[in-house]
Amino acid sequence: MATTLTFLGGARTVTGSKYLLSIDPPGGAPDRPGAGPRRILVDCGLFQGMKKLRRANWAPFPVDPASIDDVLLTHAHMDHTGYLPRLVKHGFRGSIWGTDATQALTEIVLRDSAYLQERDADFANEHGFSRHEKALPLYRIGDVAKTLPLMRSVEFHRPLDLGDGIEATWYRAGHILGSASIRVTTPDGSVLFSGDLGRTTHPVLRSREIPPGADVALIESTYGDREHIEPASPHEAFAAAIRRTVSLGGSVLVPAFAVDRTEVVLAALDLMAAEGRIPPVPVYVDSPMALRSLEIYRAPSQACELRDGARLRLPHLRLTQLRTVEESKRLNTLGAPAIIISASGMATGGRVLHHLARMLPDPRNCVVLTGYQAVGTRGRSLADGAQSLKLLGMEVGVRASVVRDEEFSVHADASELVDWARGLSPAPGRIFCVHGEPDSASALAAALRSHLGLDAAVAAPGQTITIAQGGRPAAAASGPVTGSRHGVHHVEDNEADVGAYAQPRVDGAENAREGVEDRAEGEAQAHPADHGPGDLVPQIAGIADGRVPQGVEQQAADHHHAAVEHRAHARLGPAFQAVGEHRSRERQEDDVQQQQQVEDQHPLIDGPEDVENSVVVEPDLADEHEAQDESDVGGPQCGQIAQ
Repeated sequence: MATTLTFLGGARTVTGSKYLLSIDPPGGAPDRPGAGPRRILVDCGLFQGMKKLRRANWAPFPVDPASIDDVLLTHAHMDHTGYLPRLVKHGFRGSIWGTDATQALTEIVLRDSAYLQERDADFANEHGFSRHEKALPLYRIGDVAKTLPLMRSVEFHRPLDLGDGIEATWYRAGHILGSASIRVTTPDGSVLFSGDLGRTTHPVLRSREIPPGADVALIESTYGDREHIEPASPHEAFAAAIRRTVSLGGSVLVPAFAVDRTEVVLAALDLMAAEGRIPPVPVYVDSPMALRSLEIYRAPSQACELRDGARLRLPHLRLTQLRTVEESKRLNTLGAPAIIISASGMATGGRVLHHLARMLPDPRNCVVLTGYQAVGTRGRSLADGAQSLKLLGMEVGVRASVVRDEEFSVHADASELVDWARGLSPAPGRIFCVHGEPDSASALAAALRSHLGLDAAVAAPGQTITIAQGGRPAAAASGPVTGSRHGVHHVEDNEADVGAYAQPRVDGAENAREGVEDRAEGEAQAHPADHGPGDLVPQIAGIADGRVPQGVEQQAADHHHAAVEHRAHARLGPAFQAVGEHRSRERQEDDVQQQQQVEDQHPLIDGPEDVENSVVVEPDLADEHEAQDESDVGGPQCGQIAQ
């Protein structure tokens, strides 16, 4: 008997969370004659962002989806659920387990993502934007319709018996409604999946819980290298921007993610209004999906998840909900100051594009960015001071002011992540940092080692480990992903030796990787949209379809990771005082370069640009004509997954 865990996504990136448990059942599973190991997938998210990541969505899944017995969901964001219809399309027929709120929100975001992908593929084919013979959606609305009946509800704290001695329990994570950490026990040992962890005090939800410890723990590291600011007056930059803009006769545009972010922004505005910090101007929510999500947050069945005094009734706001195309278009002729909240949060698609195109050229207006802005998004361009943006096929000058309010993040910061890990009892034998860019994950791993004495490492794409009681197996296991790193990476005690060993190899390995990617580029001109699992196993690190010499890929992964670890150690030091300040100038310059590269490419070159829990319209399967009418407002792009 053996239990293994393979990192299929969410490793050295903040997207595509997928973690595969393989459990050899006791006695050979008499109820499953001839079957292989039990396979349980924890989260099933889309990759998004840069092209090399998006391509992984099109690659054959590393194992036959039909061989997966269950999927366990931590929460409804698309980087944790958005691949589900694709999994079903290629044969998965098991159960999908999540909390009631996760089920409700997942239905909304999956229906919308499928609609957007179909619309964008049609748009690309109609206007000739795809370099492929025919642009295809990753999945269709029909695939979502086949996915939803597989969803099953779980309760917090009540263990779910999955058979074969396997049990899973959900604990509140305080990130979005229904979000959870999941602890899975098997006959061989236990694994704790943090999911995305919220702040110590979420503005709307009850505080996150600290679950029991486990032999192996996975901890998210989105903000593993920085601390959130704690101003004396909450959201004062936002309030000041509203006051200034209204005094000039302008309007404020707030790109916001539809799930949780819109709710939190509305609660903050209601508090500002109650305190007299902003003038009484009308507030418009122009996102059908956000409004559907708000209804779920307000549902009596979800009251147990809301903290006391949660401001979701919004008595101090002049709130108008916009659902139709005509209502949205009327915002173009307001003639008076207003606050407009619209999807998407990173300005990558949806109705917000039309508002940006109209409002950016007017210096009286203001755009308030309310969260993380990924490289390659318009939100990132605005945050970096862009003088113009490409919107709806035209270049639009940026004369409106741009303000960032970074207080809206519902991801735990570095100190809060360390505190969560500190509370685990018993302490995990090993802990892996996932769902973070390499620098932030490495910084958190270093902090967990130095402050808590934990055996902490950064998970590698495709890496497989053995689960054993105590967290320390005799040997690492092999896994289903060929050409990837196997075994557990341990940072050497002598950091200087690690750096000396790794650095001479990093450049050569990365150059080799680039050459392989160039060759793969030519082979990937057509989408592998209808390929089932087979011999071409995707390299989750970004190579299109697995045609990669193992030695090159493994060297690049091994040595690049070692170098990143070494740099993180050097920057952080034992005191962990440099958290948030270790990002190098080279990394910033690279971000800007990458951003420009992506901005210059049409989003439909390789299929849908990205898929977000912020949308143009929530489609109705019974009325596709109405959904198509909504596309006039949405434009040809999908949104971006929230962080």
